[in-house]
Amino acid sequence: MPRKKRAPEVELNVTAMLDMAFQLLAFFILTFKPAPIEGDVVLRMPRAAPTTVVQKAPAAGADRKNTNPVQGLTSLVITVLGDDNGSIQGLAIGDSQVGGLPEFATRLPTVLKDEGSGFDQVLVQVDSRLDYEGLMQVIDVCTRQQLANGKKLTKLSFVELPSGR
Repeated sequence: MPRKKRAPEVELNVTAMLDMAFQLLAFFILTFKPAPIEGDVVLRMPRAAPTTVVQKAPAAGADRKNTNPVQGLTSLVITVLGDDNGSIQGLAIGDSQVGGLPEFATRLPTVLKDEGSGFDQVLVQVDSRLDYEGLMQVIDVCTRQQLANGKKLTKLSFVELPSGR
């Protein structure tokens, strides 16, 4: 009985195929130019409003005998200082220093719920060295607060402190 001849085995040159695949991959990565998405995003920004609301106050500079220039302002100023590592170094509510974030979380509700204060918004002065994580911790504490009228605190404004302070 005659023996059947085997078909010769075909060997694929894997090295050349891998080389070509990596060249194609490099070509597509280097020539890929994604379309800018900034123009495609539709933003609903809030209406422009003053940071500080002045109620029943004369025009600035009209009363030269005014010894309390912040009278009538409804913004509570919170100052957040950062250290060189980006962590919270210091906090202040108005002019009074606060020991740290836990003390800030306990003192802020008492200031905002005070009937005589009249605060309805918070202006956060942020050190440029502070990381976003520290700022978000302060924002989290602020957004959990209630005002003296029982409404939640929703008006937050931010200002960057000058680098020289």
